[in-house]
Amino acid sequence: MKKYNILNYIRHKEDIKECMPPLKDFQDYNRKELIIKFMPLVEAMARKFSTSQQASGILTINDLLQIGYEGLTKAVDRLVWDKMKNEDGKWKSQDEIEKTLKSFFSKRIKGRIRRRIDVLRGNIKIPEHRLNEMRNTKDKKIVEMFFNSIFLSIDAQVNNENLFSEIPDKSEPYNIPLMNIYLKSLMTKHLNHTEYEVLRLSYGLDCEKHSGKEIAKKLNIIGASDYVRVSELKKQAVKTLIENVDHSQVLDYL
Repeated sequence: MKKYNILNYIRHKEDIKECMPPLKDFQDYNRKELIIKFMPLVEAMARKFSTSQQASGILTINDLLQIGYEGLTKAVDRLVWDKMKNEDGKWKSQDEIEKTLKSFFSKRIKGRIRRRIDVLRGNIKIPEHRLNEMRNTKDKKIVEMFFNSIFLSIDAQVNNENLFSEIPDKSEPYNIPLMNIYLKSLMTKHLNHTEYEVLRLSYGLDCEKHSGKEIAKKLNIIGASDYVRVSELKKQAVKTLIENVDHSQVLDYL
């Protein structure tokens, strides 16, 4: 299984299966049984986070599972069982209780994982309210703003509507090496060789920045307007990234 240590993962799944408590009403489970009962939910939540392209810094899927279990344990300790009862003091149906528990646990598991990723990611710092706003915008506009702010904003004045331009200057600087590795991985996956080289050389992702004329010479782009063709390739490459990269990859990285 990709991104898992196979032996550890199999042993982990077998342990959960062996320890799974017998079926009974949710209110009858003790603390340990309730934690084990919802351990599969942690895996479902953890696998929603990307572990490719350095999106989670140094964390692997096994790390995310461990962090998720921490969040689940904390959530179980915070349960208020009285909220699982109707106004007449009787327990709600088991389906209603299960739905409430899954919703309560899921939010805290995902929150725990996100906060740990943010802590371990290094020098990249974005205000929490801005992260939440971006995570709640589920469309390609976020992807467009991300790549335009990274690439095209260097060549043109930043659009005032760009979310990234609203980040205060006093914020911590980006972790440039980590950002470059992430960008190069996306470029390798979605761009052809020429588009990749144009962006890499233009913005010095692993080298010194090159001018349009220098790039045209390196890539054997011949003509009086060779630098114009380089500019067109640059915009074409950014457009390709915007069209092909899913917004969840961008949000996870931020």
